[in-house]
Amino acid sequence: MPGSVDGGRRLRTVVIGAGPGGLCMAKGMLDAGFDDFVLLERSHGVGGTWNLNRYPGAACDVQSHLYSFSFELNPGWSRPYAPQPEILAYLQRLAEKYGILPHCRFDAEVTGATWDGDAATWTVRLASGEELEADVVVSALGMFHTAVPPTIEGLDTFGGTVFHASLREWDHDLTGESVAVIGSAASAVQFVPKIVEVAERVHLFQRSANWVLPKPDDPYTDEQLAAFRADPAICRTIRDEIFRHMDAGITFSDPAAVAEREAAGLAAIEVVEDPELRAKLRPTHPFGCKRPLFSNDYYPAFNRPNLELVTEGIERVTPDGVRTVDGGERRVDTIVLATGFATTQFLSVLDVVGRDGRHLRQAWADGATAYLGVTTAGFPNLFMLYGPNTNNGSILTMIEYQVDHVVAHLRRLVDEDLAWVDVRPEAEAAYNLEVDRAVASIDVWQAGCNDYYRTPSGRVVTQWPFPMTEFQRRTETIDPAAYEVVPRHRGAVRTGVA
Repeated sequence: MPGSVDGGRRLRTVVIGAGPGGLCMAKGMLDAGFDDFVLLERSHGVGGTWNLNRYPGAACDVQSHLYSFSFELNPGWSRPYAPQPEILAYLQRLAEKYGILPHCRFDAEVTGATWDGDAATWTVRLASGEELEADVVVSALGMFHTAVPPTIEGLDTFGGTVFHASLREWDHDLTGESVAVIGSAASAVQFVPKIVEVAERVHLFQRSANWVLPKPDDPYTDEQLAAFRADPAICRTIRDEIFRHMDAGITFSDPAAVAEREAAGLAAIEVVEDPELRAKLRPTHPFGCKRPLFSNDYYPAFNRPNLELVTEGIERVTPDGVRTVDGGERRVDTIVLATGFATTQFLSVLDVVGRDGRHLRQAWADGATAYLGVTTAGFPNLFMLYGPNTNNGSILTMIEYQVDHVVAHLRRLVDEDLAWVDVRPEAEAAYNLEVDRAVASIDVWQAGCNDYYRTPSGRVVTQWPFPMTEFQRRTETIDPAAYEVVPRHRGAVRTGVA
């Protein structure tokens, strides 16, 4: 019987999100025989951030032969760092190929979930008012769920067009316009070189300079693509080499390697012709303190006469433009907010209520914590993908390890006839103490950069401080002593996702 291993029991599972994490989770459950699940996706299709983020120049900063799942290598990537449309098409093909689409519900935004200890079930609430009952909830929200608008005085008085760079289809035509871009990190580095080609004038407001390194991204030749298709082992070899190189460097523990990357970044800036502008673009923090960025066309764009770098602080937005603290004002038609996401909140962006009525926001008041990044104490049968302290290397690889771990928990629930499993607080605390100490030992993460990694309490909650192989080792087995479990009352067999 599909979805059942013990002669009749089925685990009704709700997966929140149909991005890479949700799709990988669905594939893992189907492979293991668990087919009583639904993926709830707030947008109109699969793909997650790759479906929602469609700004010009959007691409991944991990080479695509690794930024793909090990069970679905793609010989058709057009270049080493594939652009957004190719990544989205890859995820759409994957969803169709592995029979995931029938399990998806689109335009179904989840607002919260509440645990019922007596029934050992979760009630998942949707924005529509509908409620679903489930035995297990898997969050595949990740870090890039909630866009963050800036708190700038007067922004609501602007008379032109304003939109956040992410989570919006770029249907507004910037041709011939004067554009203000507020923020100069990951998304701006990718789309500014594109919009400066059509806009009359672009004013890029930079709070602090970032490290932007060049990347080997020449398109693959027809001969290379033909070879990839003829021999899948070539793609596997490329993938393995990228993995080994990345795994060795993601902890920034080799000073020589860090210095080499900084040298490459400084050399890239030299293409900028104006010496004063070059000085403004040079980072003052060590490489790795903030998210490293990659682009081959960001610095050359500053040689265009219609791109201005503004480093004076913003005083306010006026009905006609942006005024800086030195009294200058740029009159603009459109403001693009490249201000990123609430990367440190994870699942707490939703109203999740666990045992004894405790809210996840309360449990994470000092910063998000989770055992192995997957389970958090007081919230039984709740699992997370791309959860706290799992961000490093290729997140798709990390997600595969997490999915295997979650599936092992599902098997345990069925094999041992358990009502629920919940990580013990002391196990979670000991694990996170170890992670915090490892984070503290990485000097570049302690150099006082912005809040991309860090909560107001001071904890780094996003980054995994070890190699990816170490995360795989830790998640490939379940330590029974780390979890509290409760046997299920026999006879209470339910079928079908509500």
